[in-house]
Amino acid sequence: MNLLARYAECIFWMARYMERAENMARILDVHETFARDTRGATNWFSIVQLNADEKDFFSRHDRPTADAVVHYYMFDAQNQNSLLSMLRMARENARTLRPWISTEMWTQINVFHNKLLEMSVKDVAAQNLSKICTWIKEECQTHSGITEGTFYRDQGWYFYQMGKYIERADQTTRLLDIKYHTLLPSPLDVGSPLDASQWMTVLRSTAGYHAFRRVYPRGMSPATVAGFMLYNEGFPRSLVMCVRQIDGVLTRMRSRYEMRGGAAAMEQVDELLAALMSRPIDAVLRDGLHEYLDWIQLQLSRITTEIAQAFFGFQPPLAVQSQSQ
Repeated sequence: MNLLARYAECIFWMARYMERAENMARILDVHETFARDTRGATNWFSIVQLNADEKDFFSRHDRPTADAVVHYYMFDAQNQNSLLSMLRMARENARTLRPWISTEMWTQINVFHNKLLEMSVKDVAAQNLSKICTWIKEECQTHSGITEGTFYRDQGWYFYQMGKYIERADQTTRLLDIKYHTLLPSPLDVGSPLDASQWMTVLRSTAGYHAFRRVYPRGMSPATVAGFMLYNEGFPRSLVMCVRQIDGVLTRMRSRYEMRGGAAAMEQVDELLAALMSRPIDAVLRDGLHEYLDWIQLQLSRITTEIAQAFFGFQPPLAVQSQSQ
C-alpha cells in the first residue's frame, strides 16, 4: 500500500510537533531553574529570542516577565510555538492519520491534548511550573513508547523517524544556545559554581547528565559540555547522532521503496555531516558557537524544505522555509 503525500506530510509533522512539545517543556523547565538565581529575572526573554518570536510576543505583551513568557508558550492559541498549539497540530495530524496509526497512539495524543486544554494559568504558577513541565515531558515520552511499540514499519515509519530526528537536532542546538549565548556569564563568572551549575542544568534538560559523567567522570567545561551535546555519537540527543539517523533513514527509504526523490536532501545532510566531523569543538568555540548553531539551524531548515519538495509536493517561496507545517 503506497503512502499518499498528504499522509507522509502528516506523519512527518506529527513527529516533529510531539518532539518539539517535549523540548519546549524542557526549555521552560530549564528557565524556571535558572530563574532561582540572582540573574534569572532577565533570562525569560531569551526563550522569545531563540524562537524568533519578538514581534509577535510584543504585539500582545508589554514586557517579557516570567508570567507573560510562560503563558505565551503554554496557552497562547495564537502562538504557533505554544505547547497548546503544538499539541493541537499534533492531534489534527493524528486525526488525519487514523487509518495509518494505532488506536493507542490516537487515544494518547487526544487525551494529552484535552488535559492541557483544561489547564489554567494557576496550574502553571511558578511553584507548579516544573511539575507541569515534567508531566508534559512524560506524556511526550509515553507517545514515543507507544509509537515504538505499535506503529507499523512501512514508509510511514521512516517519515516519522525523519521528522523526529530533524526536530531533535534543531532543539538540541537551541538548548545549547540558551546557556552559551543568552546566558553567557561575565568573564569573572567563568568556572564559578554558578557557571558550573548552569552547564549542569543544560545537561539535565537533555537527560544527558549521567551519560556525560560516563565520558567525563570529573570536571566540567564549556568545551566538554558543548562537544558532548554536538559530537558524542553515543548520546541519543547529540547533533551528530541525529544527523546520522536522518542520513540512514533517507538512505533506507530510497533503497527499500525505490523512491526517486530525496537526493537533494541527502546532499544537504551529507554537507552538514561533513561539516560537523571536520570541526573540533575548540575551533567552534574560538570562531563563535552561536554563529555555528545558527548555521546548523539554517541547514536543518533547508533539509526540511528539500524533503517537503521531494515527498510532499511542496513548492516553497524564494525565502528559506520556517520550521513549521
